[in-house]
Amino acid sequence: MLEINHPKTIAEITDLYAQYETALCENDIEKLDALFWDSPQVVRFRLMENLYGSAAVKAFRRSRSGVKLKPELSNFTVTAFGTDTAIVTLEFIGGIIGKPAREGRQTQVWRKLPEGWKIVSAHVSWLPFQNQ
Repeated sequence: MLEINHPKTIAEITDLYAQYETALCENDIEKLDALFWDSPQVVRFRLMENLYGSAAVKAFRRSRSGVKLKPELSNFTVTAFGTDTAIVTLEFIGGIIGKPAREGRQTQVWRKLPEGWKIVSAHVSWLPFQNQ
């Protein structure tokens, strides 16, 4: 029987997501590359990009300027399916320092592979600006 939200799996992914977030905010390309599955089947959808395969994801990271990020996270959730698959969902406000704050959301699918936990699919999107 498939165990939902195995405590050790939740703890592992929570820790790995914290590492991902730090690497993202510090533009640590090597760490970000290490957290993603090195495969032509990895997918990363972002604001204006549909990246298919690790070569495309790596090329995107290297083409990005050293933008500093500092989002505020909310509604962070990890749902584990057994001990080898987990989904992270969250909402965020902000992003690029010095730009108007925007609201967005993110989803990551993590899978435990022979080389360890890896992001196999990721999606980031902004919500439309709201009149305030």
